[in-house]
Amino acid sequence: MKKLLLISLLSVGIAFGCFAQSSDNGSKISIGIDAASPNGVASEVYNFGLGVSIKLEVPAATNLYGTIGAGYEAFFTKGILKQYGANSAYGFIPFKAGLKYYFNPSIYGEFQAGVAIPTDGNGGVAFAYSPGLGYTVDNGLDISFRYEAWSKQGTFGQVAARIAYRF
Repeated sequence: MKKLLLISLLSVGIAFGCFAQSSDNGSKISIGIDAASPNGVASEVYNFGLGVSIKLEVPAATNLYGTIGAGYEAFFTKGILKQYGANSAYGFIPFKAGLKYYFNPSIYGEFQAGVAIPTDGNGGVAFAYSPGLGYTVDNGLDISFRYEAWSKQGTFGQVAARIAYRF
């Protein structure tokens, strides 16, 4: 599991580095803070989630961009579970790629899919997908909302928001 994580992180780092070298092609990188509200069965175990993420968007066609992103998210357990020895937080590393379409210079729709890897090594890799909508401002601010689900022997769902600086 550690080798898979290391290889994945290196791959994403190399991809970001390669695209950053040619910033005149319209590519953008954003670094953000994520907040999530678990829903469904997940809301019975977790109160909320917080994380950080980095995303690269590369022009593919007019108003259409390819995206690749990675991050870290921690989900905090409800108080009653802590009484029974549960950890106070569980960490996940999502890796996703997808498409982002700008309806106008500021408003976009996005769909990403990939994997979510638990940091404790238990549970295995889950399939992740997330449709969302967002708004960018000329000064580099990027605000987005999404529904995200991680599926592996059931679905862990969340409604999430991301505030990022895009450059």
